[in-house]
Amino acid sequence: MIADRTAATTLLASVASFSYHGDPGPALRGVEVVASPGTLTAVLGGSGSGKSTLGRILGAWLLGGRDGTLVGSLQLEVAGHPAGSGPLRFAGAQDDPRIDPGAWARHVGYVPQDAASMLSAVRGTVEEELAFSLENRGVPRGEMVQTVADIARRTGLDGFLHRDPATLSGGELRRLAVGCAVVDGPGVLILDEPLESLDQAGIRTIVELVRSELARGTAIVVLSQHADALTRAAERWLVLKDGQETAAGPPARILQGGVLAESGVVVASPEVIIPSANRKPEVDPMPAPPPVLTLPVVEAAAGATAIGTKPALELAGVAFGFGGRSRSSPTEDSLLLEDVDLQVVPGEIVAITGPNGAGKSTLLRLLNGLHRPFRGDVRVADESIAGVPTGLVARRLGLLFQRPHDQLFERSVLREVLFGLHPIFGTAAAERAKAALAAVGLGDSGHAHPHELPASGQRLLALATVLAREPSVLALDEPTVALDAHGLERLTAAVSAAAGRGAAVVMVTHDLRFAAAHAHRLLRLEGGRLRQF
Repeated sequence: MIADRTAATTLLASVASFSYHGDPGPALRGVEVVASPGTLTAVLGGSGSGKSTLGRILGAWLLGGRDGTLVGSLQLEVAGHPAGSGPLRFAGAQDDPRIDPGAWARHVGYVPQDAASMLSAVRGTVEEELAFSLENRGVPRGEMVQTVADIARRTGLDGFLHRDPATLSGGELRRLAVGCAVVDGPGVLILDEPLESLDQAGIRTIVELVRSELARGTAIVVLSQHADALTRAAERWLVLKDGQETAAGPPARILQGGVLAESGVVVASPEVIIPSANRKPEVDPMPAPPPVLTLPVVEAAAGATAIGTKPALELAGVAFGFGGRSRSSPTEDSLLLEDVDLQVVPGEIVAITGPNGAGKSTLLRLLNGLHRPFRGDVRVADESIAGVPTGLVARRLGLLFQRPHDQLFERSVLREVLFGLHPIFGTAAAERAKAALAAVGLGDSGHAHPHELPASGQRLLALATVLAREPSVLALDEPTVALDAHGLERLTAAVSAAAGRGAAVVMVTHDLRFAAAHAHRLLRLEGGRLRQF
């Protein structure tokens, strides 16, 4: 049976210290969390503050002994009484029984920052993924079907039940992960950056789900680097920096001080100003070279040459889809993109937004040949890239993936940026790599393993691998995700420098505030076509 929601659950956590094996110092020190039934607590902090580590401890994804050394205590109280012994009461002592993650998960639902990492990866459809934990607990089929349908409706996935999770967009995957955490009816819910990669409809869906869970008596802890509408609804904030608590209390009081700025928390303005169609760029474009990239058509690009120089990037008549038995042979009625037109001149920054699943990431992958159009042509420097290896196209068009994991594979940060530079720049390769790392604030991290970096560091590292080549076109997929205020400053400087040297920049983003502040034009991809926002 689904967990009894009438049995109110309280999570008590006191982390005197937690140190990862091999680290010289603790990742967390002196942090206490009390999550009471029906309350929302927000843990805020910038990159490397320790909030995701705290979330993994609260969700029993980091276990003392196996993953590091935990000094402190974790306890669940159900209906005012300790929830059993051993696995649900842990004091960090040597003679403690180990936490049983399965027993803990019956009461605590956890969604990590990398939402896809919590999915089973063995289920073929969204419906099966949602039902996975219910099947493992032997929930009767009738109840299981009803529960899955209810959760799919509440997460906006009722139209996706038969989709392969691998085909979902980043925002759709996040909603699925939240659904998988909620489906068991936990008394405590831990959400790490629950609004990342979501469109406006997705944000409303998750915010409404949080509200409904609070009304049911669920204790909710949100971990975020954004003081946004969701975290401002919390009764209490806990602010972390360098693994330590720097402030705690009501949001209104903490907002009045300077602790958020010091920690790198992004304080979101309630207003979003959309840039005009022909806003004058802050950096004048370079003298017009010949077109750098030409791609088949995406609609609504009339006026793209408003800055008054030849386009560096052109999309004209591009169509693409995944439908049919062969992904390379979609049918006309299965197209994801249809007749897409766009022109971007040197030095211009264009932002593209749109609903989750509209094809924004797919559009960027068409630019460098990772996908090949069903109809239309892609041209770089006035030459078709049809049949040209993606590696060669990447010399002039740099693509930042939505998930940095997809493009990080070397064993050190410096080697990651150096990869592929020597054939292009020869003896200057090392200097270019170090300059790119310095530009994104990773100049002192050259010997670290890429996967030892926090999520923001991994995204900035992936950006450095693109910047080091100084491509003529930058294609950035959700570049602001996982970045705190300091990371956003580095991203802004890097994009401005690229535009200043004459690169055309196309970014896909749901961050309308960032787009409004830094893009010359904002377009919307919906229904397979680009339109003025």
